[in-house]
Amino acid sequence: MEFHQHYDPIGNAFLSTLLAAVPILTLLYLLALHPHKDKLGKKHYGISAPKAALIAAIVTVFMAIWLVDMPVSSAIAAFGYGSFFGLMPIGWIVVAAMFLYTITLVGGQFDIVKSSVVQLSSDRRIQTLLIAFSFGAFIEGAAGFGTPVAIAGALMAGLGFRPLVAAVLCLIANTAPVAYGALGTPIITLANVTGLPEMALSAMAGRQLPFFSILVPFWLIATMVFMHKGKWKQVWEIWPAIVVTGASFAITQFAVSNYVGPMLVDIIAGIISLIALVLLLKVWQPKNKFYLPGEEEEIQSLEKQTSLYTSGQVAKAWAPWAILTLFVFLWGLPQWKNLLNSIHLFGIKSLYAIPVPFLDKLVFRGPPLVTETVPEAAIYNFNWLSAAGTGVFFAAVLSGLFLRLSKDQWKQSVVRTAQRMKTPLITIALVLGLGYTTRYSGLDAILGLAFTKTGVFYPFFAAMIGWLGVFLTGSDTSSNALFGSMQTITAKQLGLDPVLIAASNSTGGVMGKMIDAQSIVVATAACYENRTEGANAVGPIFRAVFFHSIALAALMGILVMLQAYVFPWMIPSY
Repeated sequence: MEFHQHYDPIGNAFLSTLLAAVPILTLLYLLALHPHKDKLGKKHYGISAPKAALIAAIVTVFMAIWLVDMPVSSAIAAFGYGSFFGLMPIGWIVVAAMFLYTITLVGGQFDIVKSSVVQLSSDRRIQTLLIAFSFGAFIEGAAGFGTPVAIAGALMAGLGFRPLVAAVLCLIANTAPVAYGALGTPIITLANVTGLPEMALSAMAGRQLPFFSILVPFWLIATMVFMHKGKWKQVWEIWPAIVVTGASFAITQFAVSNYVGPMLVDIIAGIISLIALVLLLKVWQPKNKFYLPGEEEEIQSLEKQTSLYTSGQVAKAWAPWAILTLFVFLWGLPQWKNLLNSIHLFGIKSLYAIPVPFLDKLVFRGPPLVTETVPEAAIYNFNWLSAAGTGVFFAAVLSGLFLRLSKDQWKQSVVRTAQRMKTPLITIALVLGLGYTTRYSGLDAILGLAFTKTGVFYPFFAAMIGWLGVFLTGSDTSSNALFGSMQTITAKQLGLDPVLIAASNSTGGVMGKMIDAQSIVVATAACYENRTEGANAVGPIFRAVFFHSIALAALMGILVMLQAYVFPWMIPSY
């Protein structure tokens, strides 16, 4: 049965928007605001992530059927489609990353990794810049889809950062690089959806995000310091490291995005930023070290242990992470993906393109979201060999072989990973199912269209639409696919430059990445070994990052307003 999305089902724009927001408001309330008491009578806010996601998913399916008259079969199909996507490829990435991390723990190599990081700098602020920002940006550029949060989060938790702190820092850091993640996929998708030149969109984003690439490292360190009740002085103490990290990334981000294209922006900028910071640390170290509460003696002990390890032992300990970097980069290359997708093993194809029953080309989007009514494709690509998680998994297996794990160690690695990932996988599946249901029912489009009535302030809200899209879908790419065409149409109607407005959908969207439920669940899976604690941490993490997300998105909106009306020369000609 065909389903045509309609964007004012009540006949009143305000009421339609309010009702369309019910599923998202339900999820937010349950995760962050619902009061309850523990066994000791202490009051807490927010219920566990799986329970919240399940209730919100039921509400979403109900609203899709009741509010916009989506056929029951299509609503269930959309939820199932999203759930399967949540398990593969998203969940698979996190499982594989945790498997590799567990292998390094079981193999006894992570203590050496910790010691070698301490040798480079025992200052926790410097470690945050190295891992969460620079290394995370490189991984974002190569793989995307939650991989940087999973890998950087696991590394930071392993280094001794409190799980909540590690999760929050990795989520904030994974902003400025997101528009060029997974070899530029968001920008490439935006170009395909809007028909605007890919190079122009890449250049426009490259004239917005570098400002935030300089700002975010400062923001990151300030957040970390204040989470530990520190002072502004402790932020400014390491200004040389912050400036070198952010400026080297920003300059490279601008140059590559404007003169090369979107594919290699994060990879090159991440590497340059990492190298620049390491070189700085060879000639400069902060006078006053910043340690986490109660760990000064442990760090000093690690500094002494470092001299006990040979360069060969250090190289061996880092080998799994070097292998991971290589495999993540390789699996991100389009040529390699195409090769893997063409392989048949024992009569089994490596890529199954499965049209989703009751959904594929049965849902139609219409004006003003697009210029003319078009059917929505719903193809589930089961690319078990070319998926980013498979590359991470192969890196984990190769690392285990390199480290010569015993049979018992292999078993322990598998069991610990399985126990740790059980609850997060269920939550990721439920959250993605919810997101896909809002997308195919048009509930998210109703919310996005509400911003288009803001007139002269539309450039500001264009960035906020992107923010909303990523918050709802969990992906800058999906947000661009959802709202890119609408942004372009609205820009032309208002006499604004479509390249500026379309690009702002992506650059504003990156600020929503830290609060989308998918990213937060991935962060809890990476940072919390205890799955119960992780399930209960989603609400506190969401509350911790929400202000940062809103504030940075608003700053992006202000920048877009300035570029639209005050500095139009910053818009590339095309």
